[in-house]
Amino acid sequence: MESSREWAENPPWWLRVIIGRRPKRTLLRVAALIVVSLVVFKFVLVPIRVTGNSMDPTYRNGGVNFVNRLSYVWSKPKRGDVVGIEMSLTNEPVFARVLLLKRIVGLPGERIAISREGIKINGQRLAEPYTQSRIPWRGGPEVQLKEDEYFVIGDNRQISDLRSVEERKIVGKVLF
Repeated sequence: MESSREWAENPPWWLRVIIGRRPKRTLLRVAALIVVSLVVFKFVLVPIRVTGNSMDPTYRNGGVNFVNRLSYVWSKPKRGDVVGIEMSLTNEPVFARVLLLKRIVGLPGERIAISREGIKINGQRLAEPYTQSRIPWRGGPEVQLKEDEYFVIGDNRQISDLRSVEERKIVGKVLF
């Protein structure tokens, strides 16, 4: 009995390192850390693994980034922002959702024209320092975006697809 009391009063060094001298306080800290982590990673930051090369050279295949869900609560997305877009895969046997990384090049209400020379917004060529390759497509007809649509494309123009997306599908801005 006396050895257990002695052990409780003077625990081994490895236990003091892990738990500290006040176990109740340590337990409260661990519980608070778990709650804060759950809230942050459920409602604020969405971890995303880059799969594919459509955002090369800005974001490499296999990299891990975070999408900030709160970035567009008080402001609208801007041209040049890299955003996470929630898309649903309806051709899958089980309804699946995918988060794509794309760059915003067109804002609501603008006219977008794509050609081998680049992207034109309302007739003006868009300067894109983040791309290293030219658009390999011939382009198509000019697209008029609706008041709730954004035009997005990947940085690697050799393989990236382009699309217009509704504002409600933009999850947030990529942090880094």
